Amino acid sequence: MWGANRWNIMRRFLPSLSALQAFEAAARYMSFTKAADELAITQSGISRQINNLEQYLGVRLFERSGSRLVLTDPGANYFQEVAQMLNKLEEVSIDAVRGRKADASLMIGAHPGLATRWLAPRLGGFVAKNPGMPIEVVPVDSEVNFEQSRIDIAIMRGVGSWPNTRVSLLFPEQLAVVASPKLIPATTKLDRLDFSHLPTLQNASRPSLWLSWLRTAKLAHSGVIQGIRFANSEMLISAALSGLGLAVVPWHYVEQELARGELHLPFGDPVQSSESYWVAFSERKTQRQSVKSFRDWLLSETRNDRSKSRS
Repeated sequence: MWGANRWNIMRRFLPSLSALQAFEAAARYMSFTKAADELAITQSGISRQINNLEQYLGVRLFERSGSRLVLTDPGANYFQEVAQMLNKLEEVSIDAVRGRKADASLMIGAHPGLATRWLAPRLGGFVAKNPGMPIEVVPVDSEVNFEQSRIDIAIMRGVGSWPNTRVSLLFPEQLAVVASPKLIPATTKLDRLDFSHLPTLQNASRPSLWLSWLRTAKLAHSGVIQGIRFANSEMLISAALSGLGLAVVPWHYVEQELARGELHLPFGDPVQSSESYWVAFSERKTQRQSVKSFRDWLLSETRNDRSKSRS
């Protein structure tokens, strides 16, 4: 009898792992449907797991506000802790498989265009200095929640202000109008843009680029901004290379094409946009060696760009 009571006293108060995963995914997406898709179970399965968890804890974690799913105050607090716990559990599990500490690995977030066009061609330099370090590069948008993701460090575009994040300036963004010699001869220099006569290409992911460039370049122009819309910078640059039209792109994305003469600048030098590129990481990871190494390498790699912007 004493032994049974002793076992009950020592037994941990722990919900099932599947219930915690269902709750974390539902809270992250604020959607039972998306959580079900991620975990490859039914929506009713997610609902059942969360109902079981709420009964186990004795608190409501979610409530409905009209058609919206929202976290209760206890649910929001619980989500923050559970997300960190699951991330840590995943980390130590990977350690066990790899036979090395996850501290030695690095997950890098970057905008897809920057990752493809600027980071990937240079990353070999970092790899050479850090042989054996497991590295993963994943896409991010304009916001990264380092507390709720596995991303260790990110290259972000913006004004350098993100909550609970350490940032360092890499370089200001420079915007350029580029053209293929197939569209406009490489020696041609233009001082006016007539949108009704020259074909232009649009970037659906950054629809204000043409207006931003026109305001900063102060170029005389006429006609309505129009043209084929592409979903992202990579598609846009590919279309510009084929001679399909003029495109506004970050200069750093097309350095190699400009150097090879595959693209040129018919309207002159790039202009500086209102945004810059920054290296950003959680304040919790300031002492992580892999994060410090990558930050220092990025700052070294972009030193000349920062110097040029100040001159």
